[in-house]
Amino acid sequence: GLWLIIGGRIDGLHRRQPFASFSAEQRNTTITVIDPNAGKVWRAPLTSLPVPLQDQLSSTNMEFHQSGNTLYLMGGYGHSATIDAKLTYAMLTAVDVPEMIHAVQKGASLAPHVRSITDTRFAVTGGHLGKINDTWYLLGGQKFDGNYNPMNHPTFVQEYTNAIRKFNLHDDGQQLVISDYTVWSDTTLFHRRDYNAGPQILPDGSMGLMSFAGPFQIGADIPYLDVTSVEKNEYHQVQGFAQYYNQYHCAHLPLYDANKKEMHTVFFGGIAQYYPEKDLLVSDSDVPFVKTISRVTRNAKGQYGEYQLANEMPGYLGASAEFIPLPDLPQYENGVIRLDALPNGRSLTGYIYGGIASTDKNIFWTTEGEASTAQNV
Repeated sequence: GLWLIIGGRIDGLHRRQPFASFSAEQRNTTITVIDPNAGKVWRAPLTSLPVPLQDQLSSTNMEFHQSGNTLYLMGGYGHSATIDAKLTYAMLTAVDVPEMIHAVQKGASLAPHVRSITDTRFAVTGGHLGKINDTWYLLGGQKFDGNYNPMNHPTFVQEYTNAIRKFNLHDDGQQLVISDYTVWSDTTLFHRRDYNAGPQILPDGSMGLMSFAGPFQIGADIPYLDVTSVEKNEYHQVQGFAQYYNQYHCAHLPLYDANKKEMHTVFFGGIAQYYPEKDLLVSDSDVPFVKTISRVTRNAKGQYGEYQLANEMPGYLGASAEFIPLPDLPQYENGVIRLDALPNGRSLTGYIYGGIASTDKNIFWTTEGEASTAQNV
């Protein structure tokens, strides 16, 4: 029932000026433990860790996945004190979750509860890390080194992975070993970063992953609309379907109804090219913040649909937020909630944590950073 919070930013939407964007001062340089029921918070600085680990664990948009008691963190973008520059970290780090929680609560050293290896294949930020059974999948993302620049002046080097990187991870509690590493490349389907991906229950009842719509197209600064189903040994684009809502990384909730054979993913706010206004679907190529709550559903016949919910977010919220489910929910092994096992009526399923709170739809070109904040709710 406790949450362990590592990494990310403590400011809002990144600034557009290269010297100010993703500043080192606005990194999250603490590890936080939260008890949502008691309303208690514990914090510990990263300073008891070696400098390379301090750098990575204060980065933004790391890929992450918890397996058992171990949280695996990969990549991330941020300011490196080692080289005094910004880069994407070529690191895979394992955190012992219960021991790290105890260390933060007691004010003890964090170092005994973290292990890390260097691996350039995992220098990725803004992708997603997931598992299908015992096989690991690193979906999409990019390698971004240098200072962000919206005018594409040569202050950075950016390389999308355009790939799913599939591998086995062996962890004996001491060493981390990667084996059976393969790459599935697709310059369109996997050209994604800072987007949504998540676990699925496939039509045959097996586990899979879904790579949803997301930014940015190769030829234009607007999101791709297509989605891709990822299975253990293959992937395929979902034909004839486009996802218009909630295209940027936001809090999302996967649910499966085994009786109806329906897979749902609910998305909360964030950023998208499209949003509903009265009975119209509005397109804004500036890709604004939105209040939309929507779901993408695959029915028993394998057909996909996207549905706007009547509810909206209470503001321009949800971008880069995370959904944290209650620990005692009926779930499949991969974290998908068993919708048909929930009681009739209303059920508390979890919490939306963090993310960006924006004061308006389009703020990027009109402010010096004051129009958005890190959501503190």
